[in-house]
Parts: sequence; C-alpha cells; structure tokens
Amino acid sequence: MNRTNGPAMARAENDPPGGRRTTVTGRLKALGRAEFVMLVRNRTALFSALIVPVAMIGAIKMSLKEVDLGEVGLSGIEVAMAGSIGMVLIMAVYANLSAAYTARREDLVLKRLRTVETSDREILIGTALPAVVLAFAQSCLMIAGGVAFLGVRAPQNALLLIGGLLGGLVLLSALAAATSAFTRTVESAQITTMPLFLVSVVGSGLFVPLEVLPDRVASICELLPVTGVMTLIRAGWLGGTEGYDLLGAALNALAWIVLAGFAVQRWFRWEPRR
Repeated sequence: MNRTNGPAMARAENDPPGGRRTTVTGRLKALGRAEFVMLVRNRTALFSALIVPVAMIGAIKMSLKEVDLGEVGLSGIEVAMAGSIGMVLIMAVYANLSAAYTARREDLVLKRLRTVETSDREILIGTALPAVVLAFAQSCLMIAGGVAFLGVRAPQNALLLIGGLLGGLVLLSALAAATSAFTRTVESAQITTMPLFLVSVVGSGLFVPLEVLPDRVASICELLPVTGVMTLIRAGWLGGTEGYDLLGAALNALAWIVLAGFAVQRWFRWEPRR
C-alpha cells in the first residue's frame, strides 16, 4: 500500500523546532481524508459497505416468512429495515475497519504516524472516520427511504434512535480495532470477523426479533455484543420496547464498549506481526 498520508507526514517531520503546530481537528481531517481516498479506491470494501446491507433487506424479509410477528406488533419489512441498519454497522464499520487497521499496521503506516505529533487515539479515530461517517449517512438514508417508500413507521423516538446508532458506531469501531490485533493479514480479516458476524446475525435481532425466540435462548442472546445496540435502534425507530428493557440494552451496549476499549488498549498492535 502506498503511504496515503505521506505528504502530511513529511510536512510534520520537516517542521522546524518551534514551528506552527497542527491542531487535533486538522490532524483528524488529514487522516480521515487519506482513509476516505483509500476506501473509495478499494472497490471490494466499498461494495461491501454500500451494496451488501441494502441487498440483505430482501434476505432478512425472506427469513421472516415463517415467523409470526403479530405478537410483537411489527411487520416483516419493519424488522428487515431495522436489521439492515445492523448490517450497515457490521459491514461498513466492523468488517472494513478490521481490514483497514490490519493493512495500515502491516504497511508500517501506524508505526510512522506514531513518530509525529499525532496521538494514538487520534490515529485510531482518524482511521475510523470515513467508515463511521459513511455508515451514519447510509443508515439515515435507509431510515428515510423506509419511511418514504416502504411504509415503515416514522421514528418513534429520534433521540433514542440516534443514541443507539452512535453507540453502535463507537462499539463496532472499537471491536474492529480489537479484532485487528488478532488478524495477521488483510485477507485473514474475512475469517477473524466472521464469528462476530455470524453471532450477531443469528442472535442479536438482525434477522429475527428476540421477542419471538424461546425465553431461555433470548436471555442468552441479550448478552451478545450487538444486541443492546440493535434493541436501542429498533426501539427508537419502531417503538414497543419498555423502559426496563431499554435500560438493560443501554447497559449491555455500554459494557461492551468498555470491554472493547480495554481490549484495544491492552492488545492493539502498532507494528507488523512477524
């Protein structure tokens, strides 16, 4: 991979002592701009981020044909649209960022960035910015499209919906950074991200709401990493979730964000795995 941020890094390295220092905002913009260029050039990553979540709407709806959603007060298209937001988080943020962090590490970009004034946190956030912004914009468009063209009800609690979406973006970004620590190559990222993908699709309410599962199974699924986020997103968009369940979902999301942050701090690798 070419050094996409080479000019910015060269300027920082050549600045004379006492010269004008860059700001946090400026550094994040530079990193985000470089990562955005790399994302646009990577057609496979762009396809996975933009097309796959939309294509999964039909698959999710098909999976609900034999499920009685009447008891939870939802239609098949509503469950499918809410699940597609989860797919955006997993594909556009988690899968793409896991590969991106791994690629930047193996190509020594992360190591070089640590030699200038950019902090570790800024490097992680700057790398994640394009994927996060893209996922947020795509989610908003899918919500608007579902309401305008597919007969999905308007968001019942916009603040809860946005809070759940932002929490999901933070969580999946942190999980991506943590996963990259155990990923040797960009190609192997497809394997290391698969467990969370499968667990989330099956048990976090992306395809089938937890309310229609047996109580014991649902209780286990409530502990999964993406379940809390999905509960908040669906409740904010479609309503129907009580306060006690929302509190449990918020605590679940917060706990996993803290755990993912600890994993990044403890195990994230800045140099290539040899």
